[in-house]
Amino acid sequence: MSDKDEELAMPRDAKIVKCLLKSMGVGDYEPPVIHTFLELWYRYIVDVLTDAQVYSEHAGKSEIDCDDVKLAIQSKLNFSFSQPPPREVLLELAKNRNKLPLPKTIAGPGIPLPPDQDTLISPNYMFGIPSQGSGEGEETEDEETTIPNPSQEEKIDMQQQDPHQRVSFPLPKCEKDYF
Repeated sequence: MSDKDEELAMPRDAKIVKCLLKSMGVGDYEPPVIHTFLELWYRYIVDVLTDAQVYSEHAGKSEIDCDDVKLAIQSKLNFSFSQPPPREVLLELAKNRNKLPLPKTIAGPGIPLPPDQDTLISPNYMFGIPSQGSGEGEETEDEETTIPNPSQEEKIDMQQQDPHQRVSFPLPKCEKDYF
């Protein structure tokens, strides 16, 4: 088939889209572009006419008239496209916002981080530290018991009682080198 035969077999709407593309200076395009524009065009028309029918029914009319279609197009434009506020309004908003000074930072060098008690990376476990009193392995009622999940306040209280006591435990040897 030659170009003339293809153009004669082409629907009228496709010819219109082709003429629109040519009038806008688009000379080189893939053939599916015309079909895509037609699909968008038909979808838009169906949406506008459906809205116009709803407006017509709401007004109590039996047929869609020109005013219903204009109202549907206008509502579609208002819904789909919005204009940014004028420059004067944006400048006024910026001026009002910039009146408030930024808070002063109390950060030292590096990245400012929250205190350890406010982070989720602090350890949430406690070790049971055996008392060094009797050495016989007998437990008495007076010994301090460990709390399985203490709150932050209890952790701070326990740390303040004996801050110099350290806990050590042996680490098992790894057979594989991971590095």
